[in-house]
Amino acid sequence: MRDYTEDIRTYINAEKKALDMLLAEKVSEVINVMENARLSGKRIFICGNGGSASTASHLECDFNKGISYEQEIKYDIECLSDNVPMMMAIANDISYDDIFVVPLKNKMKSGDILIGISGSGNSENVIRAFNYANTIGAETIAFTGYSGGKLKDIAKYNLHVNVNNMQIVEDIHLILNHMMMYILSGMKGC
Repeated sequence: MRDYTEDIRTYINAEKKALDMLLAEKVSEVINVMENARLSGKRIFICGNGGSASTASHLECDFNKGISYEQEIKYDIECLSDNVPMMMAIANDISYDDIFVVPLKNKMKSGDILIGISGSGNSENVIRAFNYANTIGAETIAFTGYSGGKLKDIAKYNLHVNVNNMQIVEDIHLILNHMMMYILSGMKGC
């Protein structure tokens, strides 16, 4: 039997280092943008690829149910990654790069918010959605890793995990979701 103890410690230490590099002020800024959207009745759209799609779906659940459940004014978040038939129809008939921008053109209005999650920051379908959102006056929030890619430059707000390790980037994106949920749902001290 192999002893993985040192590998485990190495991973945990890398995760801790990446967490220590997060800027609390940037997270606070994004929390305020999200809360302003909720209180003013704006819609929030979220999308991501691969593992980031599951993080997008998880955030939708945590905000729509976990935070909103006992609030009079609820979050209105739609995960664009969850509509598989729509994505496949667009990918087949138009382009995989347009799977998020096409539904946004049907639903998004000025002042709404788009959250895009991309470990590399270079997912073309997320970039196209951000370019569209920016042109109509929507707010854009990116969750990125590595160098931040193109999303880092075009997002109005960016929660950047400056690490070249996709697993740690995705871990911390989910931690950011849970952190915001924990704070906004008033579960402090639990």
